[in-house]
Amino acid sequence: MKQNVPLSSIDDGARRFADIAVVDRLANLIRNARLDCECRSRLDETLARFTALEVRRAAREHLANARSQRERIEAILYFLQDLDEMGATERDRSVFMDLALLFDDIASTAKEGAFSMRQLSLSTVQART
Repeated sequence: MKQNVPLSSIDDGARRFADIAVVDRLANLIRNARLDCECRSRLDETLARFTALEVRRAAREHLANARSQRERIEAILYFLQDLDEMGATERDRSVFMDLALLFDDIASTAKEGAFSMRQLSLSTVQART
């Protein structure tokens, strides 16, 4: 059974929504099975509830992932404050490479956060009434 952990990469996010597609395909197969039993309506209701729960779970994970990426960017920005105290004539030139890597980290972190927000915008999560 899968653990319910926050997303840690874009590939995991795509897989989470692929999991929901599998649930939808399974539900369609069962609907098309032409079951002639009294439990048919209960089965349909159960599948609909399960699909809704899976969509909400994935959406919560994407929102948590985006928040985590924002926190990570905030932490990186703290280290970038050193840039304000540097000049172009800095003796230790390796510090510029270190700062470049921090900017790279922000870019990849922002990309992951943006992916989660895009996935969330595509989800069909409905507000509870």
